[in-house]
Amino acid sequence: MTYANPTPGRRKVETPKGAAIFMVLAVVLLWVLEAIDTVLLGALDKLGIHAQEPMGWVGIFFAPFLHAGFGHLIANSLPLLVLGFLILVGRGGALRFFWSTIVSVVASGIAAWILTPAHHVVVGASGVVFGWLTYLMARGFFARDIRSIAISILVFLVYGSVLFGVFPTQAGVSWQAHLGGAIGGVFAAWVMHRRATRKFETVSGL
Repeated sequence: MTYANPTPGRRKVETPKGAAIFMVLAVVLLWVLEAIDTVLLGALDKLGIHAQEPMGWVGIFFAPFLHAGFGHLIANSLPLLVLGFLILVGRGGALRFFWSTIVSVVASGIAAWILTPAHHVVVGASGVVFGWLTYLMARGFFARDIRSIAISILVFLVYGSVLFGVFPTQAGVSWQAHLGGAIGGVFAAWVMHRRATRKFETVSGL
């Protein structure tokens, strides 16, 4: 039996240097988009999630790239850099990053669309931040390997208090998106752990 090696591109982005560069470029893109949105007087924000409107869910796929001002973006930038790097670095990191991001975006967006009061537009990458946060914490619980557990503990110690953002404690902050992202992150960790377990059992002939 032979095993397919990851493509050179995937191997490169999963190195500490590659992961760091990728995340910096991703955050730079968000800053460029916010600068453009500022010049356009907030026109891009209209592409966000329009709560409870029939086609408002389309904004689910645009909202993480948009922010309600530079203050909002500044608050998300460092967590995005740190958490994204921790998911991306290491063997299989590109796959973990892709699926944890997709699940978090969709879960966060659906929660924001359904639970946010009508006539509100939701933007921001906070749902992704919460998804990555709970993914990293839950991965240690499901995987039960030393590296994953150590990362889970570190993430909890540094960012654990952020989880209070899933409750409606601050006006103008989408706790709905936070809650959806947090649920999505746990779900992504569970699904990927089950997938890895089945793959291991298949390879081992169990």
